[in-house]
Amino acid sequence: MDFYGIKIICILIAAFLSNRFLRVFIERIIKKRIGDKIKAIQRKRVETLTGILGTTLKFTIWITAFLMILPEFGINIAPILAGAGLIGLAVGMASKDIISSFISGFFIILEDQYNIGDRVKIAGIEGEVKEITLRKTIIKDEKGVFHFIPNNQVKTVSKKIN
Repeated sequence: MDFYGIKIICILIAAFLSNRFLRVFIERIIKKRIGDKIKAIQRKRVETLTGILGTTLKFTIWITAFLMILPEFGINIAPILAGAGLIGLAVGMASKDIISSFISGFFIILEDQYNIGDRVKIAGIEGEVKEITLRKTIIKDEKGVFHFIPNNQVKTVSKKIN
């Protein structure tokens, strides 16, 4: 009897369930920390943090599941991981702008500079923040045009606080 298929299915189910459980867990922890006394501005921050943490965990869980499945097909992942480390180092050095965007995005979120739903002016573009990731901020202007701004280009943020 072939147990490889069953093991692969179990890995995929575990990844799926872990992803769902951790997403709910993150939402509950963030809401519990902030409590019932949160204002509309803080709700936006909860949505932003939940979205970013959820996406990061989702990516990590599925990459881990993929790496757990590869040996089931007889693929040795040690050379893949070593190669990925070297490629990651080379790509990291070559893509300092992307890394800079990630670091800037981290500080934008950590310092609560703006959240999803806020009206802001960034890099000369004014509109509503539709999405924030560690790499980019998406703004929808008055004409309905979406602008994708790398976070390393966010030098000055103008935001009206109600």
